[in-house]
Amino acid sequence: MANLANRYNPSKERLHANYSRVLERIEQSAARSGRLGKDVKMIGVTKYVDASVASWLVEFGCENLGESRPQVLWEKAEALSDLRIKWHLIGHLQRNKAKRTLPLVTAMHSLDSFRILEQVQLDSLHRDLPLQLLLEMNVSGDPTKTGMMIPEAEELLTAWLTEPAKHPNLEMSGLMGMGSLEGGIDQARKDFEALRNLRDRWAKQFGLPLKELSMGMSDDFEAAIEEGATMVRIGSVLFV
Repeated sequence: MANLANRYNPSKERLHANYSRVLERIEQSAARSGRLGKDVKMIGVTKYVDASVASWLVEFGCENLGESRPQVLWEKAEALSDLRIKWHLIGHLQRNKAKRTLPLVTAMHSLDSFRILEQVQLDSLHRDLPLQLLLEMNVSGDPTKTGMMIPEAEELLTAWLTEPAKHPNLEMSGLMGMGSLEGGIDQARKDFEALRNLRDRWAKQFGLPLKELSMGMSDDFEAAIEEGATMVRIGSVLFV
């Protein structure tokens, strides 16, 4: 865990320059899709840096931070508890870690099964603020990737609508997905387009806003924004 957190060790000046450049690229990509940069939320993914480096991002204005491992999120949330941070869980959540993790996060981008939904419902009953949930979708159908397939997700959304009393403190906010590792940016763009089309179809079919599209990382976030991303998960390009 410690080795992961120390993979990158940028200077504060370098991080600020990288952060400013990413914001510029977000603005430019949003403009190409007829939107404003403020319409796209940057999630600073801090899994490869320690808490002190993560705190600089907050100082620069990035209050949305993402972690993929619950244990690391626990540690950083405690270390940075004096800062105003909205934590996003972007990795898989095991049921035995839900009770400790969910009170710390604003959004969970990785809802990927009925079993996890049931656990999240149980452990979110006493939240003060609603927890945003995003369905993690395997839009490419790649068996090596995590995420739900379309039939399973449709069953989950149907159950969600028929049993609203089970989730008074939860919001079904949107979808999350990743571009294919193979095929370059053109294939990634097709994957992002497919996720956007799926979101639009389900929003109409189920009568849910599903306003969030979490897609795009350091290598492909500009294409993701051009295809409609409202959240981009940015890590390595900030820290190198």
